[in-house]
Amino acid sequence: MISKLPRWVEYGSFVLALVAGFVNAVGLLGFKHQSISHLSGTATLLGTGIVNTDFADFFHLIAVLFSFLIGAAISGYFLRGGALKLGRNYSGLLTLEALFLFCAVYFLTRDSYLGHYLASAACGLQNALATTYSGAVLRTTHVTGIFTDLGIMLGEKFRGGSFDKRKALLFLIIITGFISGGAFGAYIFSMLGFNALFIPAGICIALALSYSAYAANSHRRQ
Repeated sequence: MISKLPRWVEYGSFVLALVAGFVNAVGLLGFKHQSISHLSGTATLLGTGIVNTDFADFFHLIAVLFSFLIGAAISGYFLRGGALKLGRNYSGLLTLEALFLFCAVYFLTRDSYLGHYLASAACGLQNALATTYSGAVLRTTHVTGIFTDLGIMLGEKFRGGSFDKRKALLFLIIITGFISGGAFGAYIFSMLGFNALFIPAGICIALALSYSAYAANSHRRQ
């Protein structure tokens, strides 16, 4: 049941959504105005690019999509399943996400497309960290599905059905985190440019350390 959701999941979801919103804002404000944390817009541009874009831009969009896929595959390989569970190697994957973002800064500050690919891989890795927990779909790098799920829940409520307040709260937390990250990312980008990505990278490191400490403490209590 969603009522058994541990508080660390809610806190972590907010921070991860903030990281994704931040990274996406930097990508959108930088050269090529490239969305990074989600693929719907990129896939649409790829479709229109078949008709209206030159080969270099077409290949770039394919590479962004493929990079996100590779990042998700890395999580899938090391986690061996989509269910959120204490004790898995989330710390290692969060550290790898931070490394991708650190490297992305190096390439983006040199106007290299490799920066987009590394940032996209970081977001794909993050989004695949946890797929489901107690019936809640945890997507932290985009909010389309979350708005859809929230709308379905409201529709069921209007027709007299039940309404899971805890699940709705989780969705609202993720939405708030993503929007806040976008605002924060835009503000920091205006001052630091692509060096702004050092901040979400640092947040990932802090999350990795916090999770390691929490997991170790929980293990001692058992």
